[in-house]
Amino acid sequence: MLLHALTRLMHSKLTQLMHSKLTWLMHSKLTRLMHSIKSAITVSGGDYTMTNKERFMTALSGAQPDSVPVWEMGINEVGIIGIAKHFTENVPEVKLIHEMNLQEQMQLLMAYKVLAEELDLDGFTMPTLTGREDLGNNLVKDKLQIVTKITPHGEPFPVEGPIREPSDIKTYKMPKPDESFLTAVQFAVANFKDKKAIVLHSPGTFKLSWCLRGKMEKLLIDYIENPKFACELAQMVTDFCCQLFSMAFDAGVDAIILEGDLAMNTNTIMSPAHYREFIKPYHAQIIETVHKKGGKIAKHSDGNLWPILDDLIEVGFDGIHPIQPQCMNIKEVKEHCGDKVCLMGNIDCIDILPNGTIDDVEKAVKETIEIAAPGGGYILSSSNSIHPGCKVENYIAMVRFAKKYGKYSDSGSVKNVMKPQVNTD
Repeated sequence: MLLHALTRLMHSKLTQLMHSKLTWLMHSKLTRLMHSIKSAITVSGGDYTMTNKERFMTALSGAQPDSVPVWEMGINEVGIIGIAKHFTENVPEVKLIHEMNLQEQMQLLMAYKVLAEELDLDGFTMPTLTGREDLGNNLVKDKLQIVTKITPHGEPFPVEGPIREPSDIKTYKMPKPDESFLTAVQFAVANFKDKKAIVLHSPGTFKLSWCLRGKMEKLLIDYIENPKFACELAQMVTDFCCQLFSMAFDAGVDAIILEGDLAMNTNTIMSPAHYREFIKPYHAQIIETVHKKGGKIAKHSDGNLWPILDDLIEVGFDGIHPIQPQCMNIKEVKEHCGDKVCLMGNIDCIDILPNGTIDDVEKAVKETIEIAAPGGGYILSSSNSIHPGCKVENYIAMVRFAKKYGKYSDSGSVKNVMKPQVNTD
């Protein structure tokens, strides 16, 4: 009753402030405060278990849920089939999705749904679908006229874009997003609305800009030789993203994971100055659009983000993913960021999940939770995605260890749970 009363009070105050022309930034802060009040009562009261969606969104708001949420940005076809086989026999033959017929694609979707239910994942991620025209030789072209080569592991790598020269932007027509871009989201909403957090995985300003150019290095050269064009391209792409994301939230999405690496293992891909000039202002527009819709947005980037980490926080991202352990120490990141942003990921998918033992996985999960989870604002996932090299047994163990070790105590620390026996069958 106290929880409901305080929630109603905060909602009333929030509505009054919004009607008095309060900025979207204050709206975000008050929303975070509501999550904090709710989570504080939840943890101390002990008589309420959050839904998967509540748990995920509370942590993404920087607050403390009842336990550490578990989520994954992406799972490859091979991973979905291999994991789902532990829970159902209704899985397609192992192949890439563009090689599957419609029946097999539906089996794959249902297998993904089953594993999310059986493993009790708190978030369910679906990609933006931009269509695929088969050009042969593992080449496909999407509705944006970007040609990608599909690797043997199913990864699409852009090889040609429609804006080959800066002058091409005058004749290129960026398509307007429609419902077909959100077909996968519709599946998620139909199955998990208000149960799990529905997360849209979609490229942002930098990724889309260089894909339209065909090569990343072209865009990086544009930052130096054609800065006006680079800004024009960024604005066109950002307008597309804002339209798409507005539609996504209207369709039932709860959060965005904005893909597109900004860094390598040692440093950022572009200079911090170029990030601030050519990307950050457009990130700000996307974030404002998302927050005005009442949603959350996290930035994905592998690599060493230290040179622009404060910029990502300042511009308003709610989460940073995946804190790659080869490049960033999550203890240092947690100490630096505090409660200003939710940290996501960090369980090593380069070495531990592909090559480690179950004991290695347990150690990584337990240590990461002990470091990143206290006080809230942490969502556990791999350090990128569950790719074909990851052992299925290790992924299942990662999730189950997270459920065992991720319970919060009344003080906000993580409970010291005895070593669980993990069955990966």
